[in-house]
Amino acid sequence: MPSGGARARSGPAPDPNALRRDRKDDAGWTVLPAEGRKGKAPSFPLIDPSPRELQLWVALWKKPVALLWEKNQQELAVAFHVRTMVEAERADAQANLRTLVRQQAGELLLTIPAMYSARVRIAEDEVAVKRAEAASPVRVSARDRLKAVKGA
Repeated sequence: MPSGGARARSGPAPDPNALRRDRKDDAGWTVLPAEGRKGKAPSFPLIDPSPRELQLWVALWKKPVALLWEKNQQELAVAFHVRTMVEAERADAQANLRTLVRQQAGELLLTIPAMYSARVRIAEDEVAVKRAEAASPVRVSARDRLKAVKGA
């Protein structure tokens, strides 16, 4: 193995929330909608899909990153990932299958480090944030709680 020098994926992945990213660096990021891809999943391109394969296929095509797969015509790569994932789910699956699933997930931008390396991020769901803020209880200070006790 050669020593020194930069290697592919060396160092931390870019962080979209880093302070230094405030400059004009945001233009290099692809922002995907939090609600994901709308519409029906494409037809499964491999022969004889199992019910589990079809279930995973439909679920994956609802993810935000599916917009990029559709744009880049990666239906076959996603189908091979689904088929490999179903095989790797079996209790007697070999370790190399599980390693392949992890590698495929990275290539399809299904992991956070892979997304950050490709400068892809998912937009914050503002409705969900507001809903969570409204649902969270109002914090009362210890002093205010003690004021409710007579003689305090």
